[in-house]
Order: sequence, then C-alpha cells, then structure tokens
Amino acid sequence: MGSRLPFGDALRAELGSPRRSRRLGSSPRSRVWRVELPEATAVVKQIVDGPDADERYAREVAALRLAARAETPVVPALLAVDPDERVLVLEHLDHRRPRGDWIVDYAAALARLHATARPEDVGVLPRWQGPDQADVESFLRLAGALEAPVPSGVSGELHDLVNRLDRASGHALLHGDPCPGNDLHTAAGIRFVDFEQASLGSGSMELAYLRIGFPTCWCVTSASEPLLERAERAYRKEWRTVTGCEAQDGLADACAGWLLRGDALVERARRDSTDHLARIPHRDWTWGTATARQRLLHRLGVVSRMTAGDTSLSGVSSLTAGMRRRMLVRWPALQPVPAQRP
Repeated sequence: MGSRLPFGDALRAELGSPRRSRRLGSSPRSRVWRVELPEATAVVKQIVDGPDADERYAREVAALRLAARAETPVVPALLAVDPDERVLVLEHLDHRRPRGDWIVDYAAALARLHATARPEDVGVLPRWQGPDQADVESFLRLAGALEAPVPSGVSGELHDLVNRLDRASGHALLHGDPCPGNDLHTAAGIRFVDFEQASLGSGSMELAYLRIGFPTCWCVTSASEPLLERAERAYRKEWRTVTGCEAQDGLADACAGWLLRGDALVERARRDSTDHLARIPHRDWTWGTATARQRLLHRLGVVSRMTAGDTSLSGVSSLTAGMRRRMLVRWPALQPVPAQRP
C-alpha cells in the first residue's frame, strides 16, 4: 500500500469525493488523513500491511460498532468502511487540552464504553488475554536477580493469580490500549479511538490503568490517591447507572497482573518473545515519558500497597515491597513517573 489517500469508488459513491486531504501523524501500524467531504470533515484511517493487519482491522470495526450503542457517545461515528483496503472513515472531532482532573471524566467514559457489550456479543471479539505462567517464572527470576527475599508461598499465590485472571468473568468491551492520546477530549465529552487491540473481558483490567500507570502506553502518569478514588467512584457510578449492576471488584488482581507483564515495558512493536523483565538488572531504556525501571518501580509500589491485607496475595505484597526497596538501593537516582500527562 502506498501513501495515497485510499478513498475508492465505493466510498465516493457513499460519502462524496474528498475536496482536500491532509496526512496526520499516526502509529507505524496505520495511516491517517483528515479529509474535507461534501457534508462534513472526516478522518480516514487505513490499517497497514503486517501479519496481523486483517485481524486488527476486524477488531477495530467490530469494536466501533459495539461502542456505537452507547446512549452518550463514547467513540466517533463510523461513517463508512472499505474492507478491501482496510479503511475506516470516521467522524472528525476536535480535541481540547484535558483538565487537571481529566481521569475522572475519563473513568466515567471508560465505564460507558465497557458497558456497550452484552453477553450475546461473546465471540464478536477475542477474549482478553492476561499474563501466563511464563510471566510468573520471569518475575520470580527478577526478584532473585534483585536479591529480594521471596516469602514462602509466593509462587503459589502468583500461579493462582494467573488462573483467576484467566477465569475472570465479564464481557465488557475493552479498548485494548486506552492510553492518553487515544482519548479525545471534546466539547461534548470524551471519545475513544484506535481499537485495533479491542477484546472482551472484565472491565477491571482497564480501570486498573489509572493506578498501575497506563501499562501499554507511551505516556505514564501517577495520579494522587484522592484523584484516583474520585475516578474509580465515577467509573462504578457510571457502570451502575448504565447497567443497573455493581461493577466487579478485582483491581488488586488486575494491577498485579499488569506488573507481571514484561511486555508492558516496551512499545507494541517490540512485544515479542524477549524476556524484558530479565533485562532490567542489566540496563534501563526509555519509552515515552518514563524508563523501564521507573515503570517497574511504580508498579511494584502500587501492587505492594493494594495487596497489603489481601490474604490471597499477602506474600506478593511483601515481595513487591522488598523488590522496590532493592531497586532504590541499587539505583537511588530513580525518579517517580510523571504526575501529569504531557
């Protein structure tokens, strides 16, 4: 595929011919243009070639169609598609700089997004995949490399955690990469974009992003405890309003699951079979607004606090606190992750 605007005859027949277009910045996995159509300004997105390009395109189209059910919109309107070219034409929305307490409205919008999927939608998108037993073994090896004491029973706690996450109930529409930058703050509210990794599962896995620091994202933030509590209350209130049910608990498990994911220390293009946790003792690297060690230090602190007093993860609480202390002894210059989004 070239860099030409992929706006073929079928799209022209449905939406009219573009008057002008301008290429926008995007990830290496897609090409994006803003176009002027006879009736409106729109965004044209094309998923580029790659071994999983067809799957990513199918996920995005399916997720946008499910999300369109929301009574209060949570995604741009999907105006047209061209499957042969892997093209989506979307409503254009103007983004405004978020407020300082943006995560509160973000959390409520995330709840509305999650609530758009229904039990009968199972199979429309893949099920969310969490950490596996290999991640557990890698994490325990890292604890050994840091010379952190490993309480007896921790291995069993972590294996049980992986099994709980694998069995976690729920059919929420998960964005897959709900990062700062994939949320448009518009005059009419927040809209989410870029659903190439969408799946179905427990909403706790993405509500956990706020505490664990946006693990799949270039932009890491660490909000204050009062602000996190406001955001989590907003999520649960919105979920209750839309569904009539209480949101599932499970934030401690979700945060601990993200901690185990070594592939959440690198950008998506580098998430392969490499054991990224094993690299931590030997080198640090920067991704976006934080280094890998900064990310890991933040996650260890979050999990040690959230699992304190949790009988199913009491050893994990002690282990993560110890690993964090060992990191600060070994690398005393490590700074906290940013408190504000850029």
